[in-house]
Amino acid sequence: MPRNPFKRHEITPVRPARTTPKTPRYGVVTKARRKKPAQASSKQPTFLARVVNDWWNRLIAAVFGGKFSEQTEQYLAHQTTRDYVCNTIGQATWGMLFPLLTMVATWLVGAEQAGLFSMAFTVGTLLLFLANYGVRTYQVSDLDDMRSFLDYQINRFVTCAAMLLVGWMWCQFRGYDAYMFSICMGVLVFRAADGLADVYEGRLQQKDKLYLAGLSQAARCVLGLVAFSLVLLVTRNLAVASFAMAVGAVASLVLLTVPLAYFETEKSLPATVRGVKELFVECFPLFVALFLYNLIDSVPKFAMEGALSYDNQLYYNAMYFPAHSILMVAGFIYKPQLVRLARIWDDPERHRRFDLLVLAMIGVIALITGGMALAMGTVGIPLMSLMYGLDFEQFRGLCLVMVGTGGVCACIDFLYQIITVLRAQGEVSKLYLIAFAFAVPVAMLLVNFAGLAGAVVGSLVSMAILLVLLVMEYFGIRRRMSRGY
Repeated sequence: MPRNPFKRHEITPVRPARTTPKTPRYGVVTKARRKKPAQASSKQPTFLARVVNDWWNRLIAAVFGGKFSEQTEQYLAHQTTRDYVCNTIGQATWGMLFPLLTMVATWLVGAEQAGLFSMAFTVGTLLLFLANYGVRTYQVSDLDDMRSFLDYQINRFVTCAAMLLVGWMWCQFRGYDAYMFSICMGVLVFRAADGLADVYEGRLQQKDKLYLAGLSQAARCVLGLVAFSLVLLVTRNLAVASFAMAVGAVASLVLLTVPLAYFETEKSLPATVRGVKELFVECFPLFVALFLYNLIDSVPKFAMEGALSYDNQLYYNAMYFPAHSILMVAGFIYKPQLVRLARIWDDPERHRRFDLLVLAMIGVIALITGGMALAMGTVGIPLMSLMYGLDFEQFRGLCLVMVGTGGVCACIDFLYQIITVLRAQGEVSKLYLIAFAFAVPVAMLLVNFAGLAGAVVGSLVSMAILLVLLVMEYFGIRRRMSRGY
């Protein structure tokens, strides 16, 4: 039939086909509607997080297994590039720790209290050399394991205990009040942990894994700095902050340094009474030399403590830090090579090469000193004023004198290391005693006559005397050895 155009037709709507199943009641989702998690939400842990997690798992397994020294080594030896890089990081953080701590103290509690902390840190650093007992270079150059690692550990426990006792006695002798006494003891505990860690890091260096020792040293310093800064920011109390710094160092020692030395080196031979005794006897000249050297270095600070206000301690140490960086940079170059220098010296046919390396290093130190003097004369002094919030332009001449002192100290430290490699350390102790005998009256007279300027000049004079004596003694040792004496 023909379609009627006037008739109204109903159009039945067509429903689209269901593409997904109907959601059941009560919120139950069917398998077809379950969504897969987005790919971006599954974040991978960072490299640092993975390292920390792996280390924690390894540490926990060793603790519950009860066999630290039988763990399988996981890090390679003979990694020269890593040794230089990581040792540089460790030495840099160790060397920058004191200036950074004093900066934080200056910002938060003022120059006078920062001077108190500087004095306490000076005492702690001096007594650190009692804790170390001059053993580190002797230990790392013990290529044939003539002394067991347990011998070295027992030696270090005894010297660290002696350090704390002497520090307590010094505080009593000086008559410090409760506040200064607490600051000193916090710093001393921190330095004792530092000294104890040194024997384990020396073990790693002895087994040609210096890069692990550098990382351990860096972790300890960073943890101590962070703990000190955060606690001082909250409490504004140097005594509490000093003990927080000590807690950070002890935690790093227990959780990282000691396990690392046991995990990554072979099991030690048993300790012997004879071995420990001979270690004390053979390293005593090293201890005397190092302790007297640092005592000579600290004499101007002790002279100022009785004659000048404590803010002068802050000024003196602030000027000394750029000079100390010369010593640090030189150490970055030669300290990773001490084991190799010992091997060169063991070959009589290579003794001339050994002498040339010594002369070359002295030249490098001279270049570093010249570069530091140029830097301090241009941007260094304004930068120091900015960092401390104090005016150091008035001390421009003294800063340059202190840079010269830093170059002299770097040469002294290098020659000391070389003489130790030659196993002639017993012949130089008297030289340090002679230099100390000069340093005390020189520092006392100059400080009382010229104040802070006298302390700076007195330090240069004392160190220059010691360097001349050491150079003469080195040539004498080499001449006697060449003749077969």
